Amino acid sequence: MKKSTQAVRAGTRRDKNMGGLNTPLLSSSAIEYLDDSEVRYPRYFNTLNHDVVAEKMSALECAEAGLVTSSGMAAISAILFGLLERGDHVVLTEGLYGGTHALIVNELKRFNISYSFAAADVKAIEEASHANTRMIYVESPSNPLLTVVDLAAVAAFAKSRGILTVIDNTFASPILQNPLVHGFDLVMHSGTKYLGGHSDLCCGTVNGSEALVAKVRNHAVAYGGCLNAQDCFLLERSLKTLELRVARQSSNAAVIAERLNGNENIKQVYYPGLKSHPGFEIATRQMRGYGGMLSFELADVVDPISYIRRLELVICAVSLGGVETTICQPVATSHQKVSEEERQRLGITAGLLRLSVGIEDADDIHSDLVQALGERV
Repeated sequence: MKKSTQAVRAGTRRDKNMGGLNTPLLSSSAIEYLDDSEVRYPRYFNTLNHDVVAEKMSALECAEAGLVTSSGMAAISAILFGLLERGDHVVLTEGLYGGTHALIVNELKRFNISYSFAAADVKAIEEASHANTRMIYVESPSNPLLTVVDLAAVAAFAKSRGILTVIDNTFASPILQNPLVHGFDLVMHSGTKYLGGHSDLCCGTVNGSEALVAKVRNHAVAYGGCLNAQDCFLLERSLKTLELRVARQSSNAAVIAERLNGNENIKQVYYPGLKSHPGFEIATRQMRGYGGMLSFELADVVDPISYIRRLELVICAVSLGGVETTICQPVATSHQKVSEEERQRLGITAGLLRLSVGIEDADDIHSDLVQALGERV
């Protein structure tokens, strides 16, 4: 099935008792088990509504198995602590989401797990790998600078060394990119973003082989982090329109990136769909579109806070991936916990703004972004 069909149909359990087309909402925390093949309990991530979302995401990500969690960070922590052991080493690409970066630098050392950050290219990742490296963790495109990683090249190197590969695929969504097809072992999403898509859910997903997902699940069960049945039900509902939303958001973002690129009041636009973007060729090869996310750095003469306050249609808010267009300043939101020195080194300045393009008309979005610069539309 094509992605649009999988988004609607995969995993769904029709209500045979009453004839409903939607999966029933099973809100019970106590479930009979004598005639079932396993004991089901919400914290075990295996109730009806958990299973349906996991199966739909497995279809979309071309995976054997899946897991749905209470947040993207719950998914990331379950992967790291479910698969890494004391004495292991992990290589991570630079410029990760701030919450992931904080988890790495604040928590891994407590478990005697070492780490190295590397530039987002296979040579740098190879050089950062040690004899005890057990995992390579990347974002592609990354948050907030939209850096692109050559997934096939990284996967090939990792397999030659017996190293696990994990990717945060949130910005691309399974509609535009399927890392497992390129050789990666595990793919995770902050489902709060594109999967939920309506700015009303907090959730995460993990997909990969049966064996790896089972290990991740074991840790997740022990530490909690399960998603309630109601939110699983709403997440399945949202996934049905994922392909439609992402297609519109991606096409809108491409238009806006092209129009903003070269504006005298904007230093630089970060969008992998621009031919000037260093990852354009890789993104073209491994993605089916360039996504609905872009970032741009304002010229020094434009105060970022004043600019944001002048916006009328675009909303200043945290998170991303909703149907409405939102903007934020990463130094004050997603990367607030990253040191100023590290932010400056990476190019995450006060003038950098991250734009999550929604499904409104592209002309309307662009007009608002331009008028806030003090320019006539």
